[in-house]
Amino acid sequence: MTAKAFSVARWEFVEKVKSKAFIISLVLMPVIIVGFGVLPGLLASKEDDKTIAIGIIDETGRLTAPLGRQLDERFRLNNSQPNYVLRAIGERGDLAAAKTEANGMVARGTIEGYFTIPPSAFDSGRVEYRAENVGNFRIQERFTRVLEDIIMAQRLEARGLDPALVKKLKTNVDVKSIKISEKGTEKESGFLETFFSAYIVIMMLMFLVLTSGQLLIRSVVEEKSNRVIEVLLSSCSAQDLMVGKILGLSGLGILQVLVWGLIGLAVSMKAGTTIFTPEYLLLSLVYFIFGYLLYSAVFVAFGSPVTTEQEAQQLTSYLSLLLVFPIAFAIPAMQHPDSLFIRILSFFPLLTPTIMVLRIPIQMPATWEILGTVAVLLVSSVAMMWVAGKIFRTAILVYGKRPTIPELISWLRRA
Repeated sequence: MTAKAFSVARWEFVEKVKSKAFIISLVLMPVIIVGFGVLPGLLASKEDDKTIAIGIIDETGRLTAPLGRQLDERFRLNNSQPNYVLRAIGERGDLAAAKTEANGMVARGTIEGYFTIPPSAFDSGRVEYRAENVGNFRIQERFTRVLEDIIMAQRLEARGLDPALVKKLKTNVDVKSIKISEKGTEKESGFLETFFSAYIVIMMLMFLVLTSGQLLIRSVVEEKSNRVIEVLLSSCSAQDLMVGKILGLSGLGILQVLVWGLIGLAVSMKAGTTIFTPEYLLLSLVYFIFGYLLYSAVFVAFGSPVTTEQEAQQLTSYLSLLLVFPIAFAIPAMQHPDSLFIRILSFFPLLTPTIMVLRIPIQMPATWEILGTVAVLLVSSVAMMWVAGKIFRTAILVYGKRPTIPELISWLRRA
């Protein structure tokens, strides 16, 4: 680590931090994250603002009336009007004609959709729903729940039992999850808290690597295209240039993460919740830093031979899969953090940061696993940085031609 490397790092940091793209992303990214995390839920929970007409073909002849009463009692709009109005369709015994009539009503917009209740509904529980928009799960879920209650009540009455008494005797079970630490202390901890504590670290690592990795590749391509790289190499070594670029863009990414972290901390304190404990935060930070160094070295190694902007964009999209791929193991890692399969994945360097960050909040791994995975990640990062330095030293002066795999191997063999 030389003074020239720090000079390159300072220049890279100052130039990028003053850019409009960085300032916009600094503010826009939290907005996007909140938008994707909160807005869909708000839209999904938004209540209807007008009464919806639903058709019903009741072949049993026993469910239309109680269904209408239950819907009227349970679901009302803000203006106290009924949320749903039933339209009985067709005569019993002529199912084909009833469906034809109902389909026409749906096409004309007279009704939103219609349910077909066969005579076997009391035994099989199967009911059909037809509509132009079958993606409205709220209608299907509400009608299903009400029909289940009505069918159950009629079954109980047929056996001489009082449905109201059975409902009163029925108890809803609310399970509260409490985490026990290795020291035996208890702390209430739900799935969402555990998931988001790991999810936030993974997303920060992903954003940091993607933003700084893309900037690194684009910077090299730009300097190669206008021959600035030759001037830079006359003032410093290729190793200093590579280290300086990584340090400068790392500082840029860490600044982003710090700003986003402070915003998240302020929001959590305002809400009165604690997402991270000091122990989890420290270990997550270790895996975060080493994981970032490993992925940065991968970007340098694969991005150095790139000669055009188009190749840089294509390569960035491929390397991004390295970050997305570990998320596929998120659910198995949370359900079975101590399984042999997850433990093996924990020692695979490209998966180590993600898997361990997922395991730590759920069930603290054994000390030897933590030390072993940190050692593997450290050795892999150093080895990848060495490989990246070998390739970078030769590839930055290659113009107009993409090197082949044999050529890359020959560069690694050079002293």
